[in-house]
Amino acid sequence: MRILLLFLFFFPLTFCFSQQKYDLASVTQFQNDLNAEYADAKTSPLLTEDVGNFKSLDFYPANEDFFVVAKFVRTKKEKPFEMKTTTHRKPIYVKYGEVFFTIQGLDFKLNVYRNIALSKQKKYKNHLFLPFSDLTSGKESYIGGKYIDLEIPKGNTVAIDFNTSYNPYCAYNYKYSCPIVPLENDLNIEIKAGVKKFHI
Repeated sequence: MRILLLFLFFFPLTFCFSQQKYDLASVTQFQNDLNAEYADAKTSPLLTEDVGNFKSLDFYPANEDFFVVAKFVRTKKEKPFEMKTTTHRKPIYVKYGEVFFTIQGLDFKLNVYRNIALSKQKKYKNHLFLPFSDLTSGKESYIGGKYIDLEIPKGNTVAIDFNTSYNPYCAYNYKYSCPIVPLENDLNIEIKAGVKKFHI
């Protein structure tokens, strides 16, 4: 189930519970929940004038190729840092680990991060943040990249479903402050999964 939290300066976070096997029903539920949230004026990040015209976000077709079970490597002795955002806000994150996976026969690595302030809340103590950009960014998908929410894995693997990747709120509304995807999380492949860039 997707839970929305507006954290600090309208910084959006979504929380998804990944499974170890691809589940089309979960992807469909993710899309339905996201559309319901955006259609509701009380929860939508859209500009007021856009909410009235909203029908649905534009999603890539669900594709099992973009579901991976990645090797998770915990990084130790990492120093907290100020993550750049689209505004002057600089929330404190720490690099929590690295994930290694293969898509279409190509090997990739991404860094995963932990929000220090958020991790102090019991409900979100296991939350991990995975921002990324790819070769669709600025074309079919949002130029600033997308996010995936994970939970700290209990073992040395973690399921990552790019079909549940979503745009930061600032893709829809200038008032939000969103973390900028670190350069090291730019993938040299087209990830045709998740939410596309916004069209009205």
